[in-house]
Amino acid sequence: MRGGLATTAILTAVAAVGCGTGSGGDLVVTGTAPATPYAGPLYVPHREVDEDGVEALRTESGAAGRALECDGEIYAGGGGPGGWSESDGGDTPEEGLEAYFDIEVPDVPGEGYRREREEKDRVLFSYDVDGRTKVAVIVAEDRENRPGWGPESSASCDPAELPASFTDGRWYEIWTDRDGDRVPITVVHSSEGAEHCDWQRAHFLSTGADAAGKGRLYGRDPEGVLPDGMLTSAYDGDVPMPVHARDTGYRHGDRALWLIDGDPSKAYVRTPDAVEVWPEVAKGMGCA
Repeated sequence: MRGGLATTAILTAVAAVGCGTGSGGDLVVTGTAPATPYAGPLYVPHREVDEDGVEALRTESGAAGRALECDGEIYAGGGGPGGWSESDGGDTPEEGLEAYFDIEVPDVPGEGYRREREEKDRVLFSYDVDGRTKVAVIVAEDRENRPGWGPESSASCDPAELPASFTDGRWYEIWTDRDGDRVPITVVHSSEGAEHCDWQRAHFLSTGADAAGKGRLYGRDPEGVLPDGMLTSAYDGDVPMPVHARDTGYRHGDRALWLIDGDPSKAYVRTPDAVEVWPEVAKGMGCA
């Protein structure tokens, strides 16, 4: 499943990306039907496009993208794999949903889905939060090069709209705003550095696109584990807060993010003990 927006892709290059569902409950459950179930078509032609962004995800996710009820924008979606063997397809729609997790290995909850709509050869499974669909998977039967039941299209909202019981411990760290509400990771998020590059003692912070449409990536490197030249200036763990810095209101634990308008080269992170300056990561630098 194609994931997220460009700013997220930048950070995943240097983060330890978690895969798998971590499911400990039933994949499909029964429950009360939503007050307003999805009433649109279960099939909408979809195609891959060589670009990023919300419109691209909508194009690629077909009917599943239309079935979402996100507070913000669609985060990830796609039209499923090009094909599979007869042994991979399921005998029932529920087995088709299992095939989705086996084939795609999506980073979405692996339990608690419910049949929301069904037709002769298609079923919409939804994962709901407070009665609103945050993950949608449409499975179909006996499509071309896809014998049996299996995924036809899928889509999901930003991880910040999923329960903390799922997102805690994922590769991303979700921040909150001034009101304590969870902020989309396409706006701001942080993560530990990738373990396979031995960067786990470093930390990264990504902010969403600015007025020029560019996301920013900053690094914290108190132990000097990042390669020379990766940060555009030196990390410093104790600096005076610049007079022109403003409090963004974004928080993660006891960290508060401050930025200077017009100078995106550094992020200032206030902690109970000090103000840290996290320099911007040099363009093109990441963990291979």
